Amino acid sequence: MKRAAQNVVSIGLSAAIVSVGEETPRVLAVHPQAQGADALPFGPFDPLHHRTLESGLRAWVAEQTRLDLGYAEQLYTFGDRGRHLLKPGEELRLVSVGYLALMRAGHELKAPDTLWRDWYRYFPWEDWRNEKPALIDAIITPALKVFAKAASTTAESEMRRDRARLCFGLDGLSWDEEKVLERYELLYEAGLIEEASRDGRAPTVSVDTPLGASMTFDHRRILATAIARLRGKMKYRPVVFELMPPAFTLLELQRTVEAISGIRLHKQNFRRLVEDQGLVEGTGRRAAIARGRPAELFRFRREVLRERPAPGVRLGARKAS
Repeated sequence: MKRAAQNVVSIGLSAAIVSVGEETPRVLAVHPQAQGADALPFGPFDPLHHRTLESGLRAWVAEQTRLDLGYAEQLYTFGDRGRHLLKPGEELRLVSVGYLALMRAGHELKAPDTLWRDWYRYFPWEDWRNEKPALIDAIITPALKVFAKAASTTAESEMRRDRARLCFGLDGLSWDEEKVLERYELLYEAGLIEEASRDGRAPTVSVDTPLGASMTFDHRRILATAIARLRGKMKYRPVVFELMPPAFTLLELQRTVEAISGIRLHKQNFRRLVEDQGLVEGTGRRAAIARGRPAELFRFRREVLRERPAPGVRLGARKAS
């Protein structure tokens, strides 16, 4: 009976709060550290005081960040062992429920120890807007080849090689921007990121350059899930407009979509896409700019939610070579 009492399960609530400002996709970090180990807003679920999981999450976010969440959705439940460091003799099992929340830019942070972070700080291999990230060919690909060769069986080696090809678009395959979590999990299993070493996983091959900044517990895994969900969902639901101001130019909308997806889009094709799908409508006003012809301002057409079952911004595949 005594041992059974020690096997306690605690439910934690974590929020990946995302915003886009100045063409930068940002996540809200609490207790930010110069050398990494940032945390997402999080806290325990209290069944006596929290009516629902989401109400508990909103209460913790308000306490830690002094922000009131708008759009929020549950991502996934994380219950793997090794999620957090235990005290000697502690047998607590922490199950974490992750959420994705979206906020428009411009919210002033009033709480101490909070900071908007560029999410590519944690996932530098995910930003393809200018070019293919150099660390993929220089560090990640060679390390994953060693990881594949180190498998105990031929079948396992082939599976690891196939995962690397699919996740990172090797051997001429297309880059799939939605495989954020799969890429993170592969790097973790190969022992190539700091969280793996912290959880006691021996690296297959040592790398001199850290692969992105680490986060507390498994918060980088939760953030990877949030990025993947947002990248995928904006293709069939107009969630990107939760990040936009009431009036915006088409270029501002395009830059926001590019910031989230990590890929560049053809300007005219993007304009044709959003107009043909009826996602936006003109406001009759123009944006004030310092030089050149003022750009037309648009707004989101909420009627599209009733007109089509899957209104979203669809992107084309990109070759990884």
